This record gives sequence, structure tokens and C-alpha cells, in this order.
Amino acid sequence: MQTVALMAPYFCVIKILIMKAIKVWFVTGTSKGFGLSLVKQLLALGQLVAATSRNIEELKAAVGAHSGNLLPLQVNLDNEASVSDALQATHEIFGRIDVVVNNAGYGIGGSIEELTDQETRSSFDINVFGTLNVIRKAMPYLRMQQSGHIINLSSIAGIAPATGWAIYAATKFSVIGLSEVLAEDVRSFGIKVTVVAPGAFRTNFLNAESVVMTSNPIAEYRKVRDNHARYLQMDGQQAGDPEKAASAMIQLAYEENPPLYLLLGSDAYERAMRKLDYLENEFRLSEELSKSMAYHG
Repeated sequence: MQTVALMAPYFCVIKILIMKAIKVWFVTGTSKGFGLSLVKQLLALGQLVAATSRNIEELKAAVGAHSGNLLPLQVNLDNEASVSDALQATHEIFGRIDVVVNNAGYGIGGSIEELTDQETRSSFDINVFGTLNVIRKAMPYLRMQQSGHIINLSSIAGIAPATGWAIYAATKFSVIGLSEVLAEDVRSFGIKVTVVAPGAFRTNFLNAESVVMTSNPIAEYRKVRDNHARYLQMDGQQAGDPEKAASAMIQLAYEENPPLYLLLGSDAYERAMRKLDYLENEFRLSEELSKSMAYHG
């Protein structure tokens, strides 16, 4: 009974897909984590999937046996030409692109003072500029079709960040901001946009493959170190189920009016609601001063 209950969202997706047309998916960062769960579920449902990774052999090994429904692609997301070639190959082989999932990214821990310029820029290159490269190169195909759905993976850290993760939060704030405006810019083309903000899920996000810690720790940042230690101790104990997250993203693609925001996980929802209360209180503290700026000649 428990197994059936846990997999209920997955079976719901299957029921939906039986009644809907097959879609072509372009998913980044698919050799592990959310991306891998998403690709496996999509293939099990008979969808057409272009899956990207920096290491194509790692991707093939992770996905396992597959049919002609999978197009594995080795892509460097911070390289425009590499991204362009991958999207062109997807369109040439599958004939269209229906859903673009910008999933690739990694965490970076440390205070702003502790992180080097190179560490900071490398994080933005993948988490932000990689996302922008995919959107920029995918848009001509989506505009031509007058349809499509772009799903950008942010994080609850992009809404309610935590001590010691300033640069990671900055990249995820950026994904949220660009997604909000993108949704307005492309609505007239029949293209939908959703930004997904997950909380803590039981993926490999907290291990050395997916999170980078500052190479220049400063002893005075004791609170930062303590918070990092708490987060890293969660590895393998996170409450969120990545299979349910993947299922939720698949369902998004079949909703007539998908939300702009999707919070995934009770922790993400609660942190977002606390942030709303915090912002309202902060804004009201200076309400009188804020409204006193009118020019009186």
C-alpha cells in the first residue's frame, strides 16, 4: 500500500500521457540528480528526449539501456556553439522541440569575501549563462512553432537564501528574475515559462560532484562554517523524493495553464511563505519614507 501511495503521482502522469501527444524534451544536466530521474521517467513514458551532459559516456551509463527515443548529447553549456549544435541536432532528428528543461547547475558555498572571482564567475557561467545560452538558442525553434514550454530550475535559495551561500543564491535569484521577464516576453508566441524552486531532495546535490566549497576559508566566518556543516550532514537524509519532483515537472508540461512558479517540497513552501512575511514587514518599516520621494517644485 505504501509503495502505491508513493508512486501515485507517477501513475497519474502515465494516465495523462496516454491521452496526450508525445512531446520532444531537451533536458540539460542529465547524468545525475533531477535530470537523470526526469530522463528515465520520460523514456519509460515513451517521450522523445534529448539529454545533455558534459560527459556523454557517464550519461549513457547512468541512463542504461535505451531505445531510439533518447538522443544523448555532449554539451558545454557555457559554450554558445556547443549549445546551438545540440539544439539543432535535436530539431533535425526529432522534428520539433516542445519542452526545454534547464536543469544543469551546481552549488557553491562560502561568503562573498572567501570566494575568488574565478569561483564566482564559474558558478554564474553554468547556473546563469548556461541557462541563457539554452534559452537564446532554443527560442528561434519555439517561435517558429508558436508553442513550447521552458522550465528553469532555480532553488528555494533563490527566494529565501541561507548563510554561507551568497553566490549560489545570487545565481538562483538571477534564474528567477530572468524567468519572470521571459514569461512576459514570449507569451505572445504561445510559449510558457515555469521556474521551479526545489527544497532539499535526496539527490547527490550535497556531495563533492555537485557542490563546491570555498578554497579560501576565513576563520572569522564561524557561522558560515557551522551552517555548511549542517547542510552537508543532510546528505542522503533529505526529505524530498527526486522521483516525485521529476513526475511533477512532467505534469507541468501537460497543464493548459502551468504556473510561473512551482515550489517543490514542504521545506521550500514554508521558507517561501516566511520570506513573504519578512518582505512585507521590511517594506512597511520604511513605508512613510518610501512614499515621501515625490518632487515638489
